[in-house]
Formats: sequence, C-alpha cells, structure tokens
Amino acid sequence: MIQLPDGFREKMKGLLEEEYDSFMESYHKERVQGLRINPLKISRENFMEICPFQLKKIPWAEEGYYYPADERPGKHPYHEAGLYYIQEPSAMAVVELLDPRPGERILDLCAAPGGKTTHIAGRLKGNGFLLSNEIHPARARILSQNVERLGIGNCVVSNEDSQSLSRRFPSFFDRIVVDAPCSGEGMFRKDETARQEWTPGHVTVCAARQEEILSNAAVMLKPGGTMVYSTCTFSPEENEQVIEAFLFSHPDFSIKDEGKRPGLSPGRPEWSRTGLGDLKKTFRIWPDRSEGEGHFLAVLKKSGEHMSEKKKTMPEYTRDKTVLTELAGFLKDFLVDPAPLMSRKEFILFGDQLYLLPPEMIDFKGMKIIRPGLHIGTVKKNRFEPSHGFALSLKKEEVKCWIDLPPDGEEIVRYLKGETLPQDAAFSRDNKKGWILVNTGGYSIGFSKLAGGILKNHYPKGLRWM
Repeated sequence: MIQLPDGFREKMKGLLEEEYDSFMESYHKERVQGLRINPLKISRENFMEICPFQLKKIPWAEEGYYYPADERPGKHPYHEAGLYYIQEPSAMAVVELLDPRPGERILDLCAAPGGKTTHIAGRLKGNGFLLSNEIHPARARILSQNVERLGIGNCVVSNEDSQSLSRRFPSFFDRIVVDAPCSGEGMFRKDETARQEWTPGHVTVCAARQEEILSNAAVMLKPGGTMVYSTCTFSPEENEQVIEAFLFSHPDFSIKDEGKRPGLSPGRPEWSRTGLGDLKKTFRIWPDRSEGEGHFLAVLKKSGEHMSEKKKTMPEYTRDKTVLTELAGFLKDFLVDPAPLMSRKEFILFGDQLYLLPPEMIDFKGMKIIRPGLHIGTVKKNRFEPSHGFALSLKKEEVKCWIDLPPDGEEIVRYLKGETLPQDAAFSRDNKKGWILVNTGGYSIGFSKLAGGILKNHYPKGLRWM
C-alpha cells in the first residue's frame, strides 16, 4: 500500500466514518488506465477494427476505454498519428457532462495537458471555436503539442490568467470547463508528488484560488450557458464548499440537474457549510466504487437568454501577396481540392510561421498566445514548407501524394526515428519530387519530401523515437 499523509488519513476517517475502510482498500488496488478515441481522425467502429490493444468500455465516457496495465499504447504509431489520447478514466466524465455541440464557442480554462481540450475538440467536429488556456508556460507548450498531435484546427492555445481572459471575453462562451488546480487527493494512488505536497494549508490555498478562477469564468459565460467545475480531490473545502460559496455570490447561477450517470455517485450535501443549493446534483467518483481515480464534478447553469453581441475587434489577417501566392501554389500542387482552404481569409503570420485562425477568434494583441490556430507552415524565401501540424490535420484522401506505412512494420519505426526511406515505399502518382503525406494504417502522421529517389524525413526532431 502507498504511504499516505497522516493528516489526510485522519481527515478522510472523520469524513467517511463507516465508509472509511472501504475507501482505504482502494489504495491496495492497481490504478486503471484509459484512452479516448479521437473522432477527428477515426470513428469508434473503425478504431475497434484495427485496435492492437485489449479494451473495455468506460461506462461514463462515450469514446473512452480501459486498457490493461501491461499494454503500452503511448509507444504505438497510432498514438503519434493522434488516433487516441491517453487519459485518466475519471477525467473523461468532465466533457461528457459539458456536452459541447458543433458550432459552439467553448473555453477550457485550466487546460494542460490537454485531455479535456482534445475531448471537446472531438465533439465540436471541426465546427465551432475552442479557446484552450493554461497559466503555466511549460504546461501550455505541452498542451499545444497535444492539440497539434490530434489534428485540431479550430483551437487557440493561450497562456493567460483567468482575470485577464475575463476582460477580453465577457459573455463570449456557450460552455466553459473549469478543471481547477487542486490539492490532488484523488490522484494520490498515481502521483507521489501530490502526496508529498499535501498539507491542510495547501487545501485552503487551493480553495481560495478555485473560487477566484470560477468567478472569473462566470464573467465569460453567456447568459443561458453551461459551466462544468471539476477537481481531482476529495476535500469538501475544494468541492461542495467552493460551489456553495460561488452560488451565494452569483445568484444568476444554479446547479443543473443531470440525473443519474453510470459510475458517478451523488455529491455529499452533508459536507456543505450552509446547505445552500442542491448539492445532491453534483457528482463524485470514488476509487472504491468505480474504476477510476477520485473526482468531483458540478454542472452550473447561468440564467438569462442570449443577447445580441457587440461587434468584436478582429485580428489583422495577412495580406502579403507573396505569402498567399506561395501558399496557393503549394495547396494547388498538393491538395485534391484546395478551394475550401484558399477561400479562407483568416491567415496570419507569426514571424515566418503561417497560421489559420478560427473565424471566431477576436483580436489578440497583447495576449500571450502559444498557438493561434492551425499551423499551416513556414514561409521561406521563394518557397513554402508545410508544418507537422498541417500534416496531422489532413486525410490521405485529401492529398495527391501519400505513402502508407504498416503500423507494425519496420518502415514506420524508421520514419519515427527520423530516417530516410527509399522511393519504392511511396505511392506518389509518378512524382519525381515534392511533398508526401506519410500515413500509418491509413492515418496521417507527418511529411516526407521526395527528391532524387529518396524520401527525406520531416518528422520533427523533438518528437522522434530513440
């Protein structure tokens, strides 16, 4: 059994009473592992046909599955192709309760490393706008990498605090996720650092920060919108008590009744301070009752009806004719139908990097932006070089030149290690040179460039297998 902080043990014994022994038994069990299929790349049905792992359905997650502890899906080419995202099973419940719809504007406020963001993006199906924010710069970069790997084009990744964002986006979003930074008690079974850092004082600090973040998020939600608050901790101070404090100071919000959900237990209203609000409508995931780590979730509804919006200041899109001409030339040579992409106007330059912004993104001057949209490529002197992120957003049916390397073969391993390949590996429509979309099992994974009978490797150096 893992070593738990003494103060945590005492606290949970006082809270759970006769349920304490059952709760403690969960720490004798191995934690479960989960992955979530990425519908932007592949359907559940098609994935199950090609899946190389043994999977079992997660009851509360439409795209979620458990996999055995001895499997290593993070070391498979399908992972690099973005066919799935490895995620703790309990965390998948958050977006299920958020229920995002195509065409909506969504904010994932505390987003790293990207589980909720990539889940939301799959539900939007490329239609709508997703702002994914993370206050810590290093974690924001990891978030951006996961957005890229899963081929997401309608997401902006920012590195701001919640108050700064609230000034930029008042009453802007249809739905918001606040997966708040917490004391991490629910992750003690898998996270030694969380166990070492836990103190009662840390819980108090977290609760105050959570209330602040939640209040700032409320400013950004449209009237009639939905917000999901979640933590991976057991502490009532960070869960039921944060929610009732929020409801007291925000009378335009109420807890939305989601009814019973498989695997999810009702919240604990007896752990409130005042009894304000129906806390039985909140949810908890207990490791001794479900196959998942500890989690708390509450769905909040903002009253009122959607009002007509004020005109937003839009970004300054690039009008550089040389850049657009180079891009058009590449797209015409490479894509089967370049018209849909070339009809867009939301291209911007970050230095020599060309991005395509989601149309709903407002002017972001002064904001800390990590990824302003879909990275299309690099503009170099007299040529255009497509990006890895652009490759991952494409399907082989959309391009003129592609290769498909078997996911269990030697060639895909060589590609992921950065090695060159012979031309006879390619389906290239008799091209003697040019860009080739590399696929594995039929799904895009990166670019190569054909020249002199050799496929030069353009898989990013920082991602290459050792």
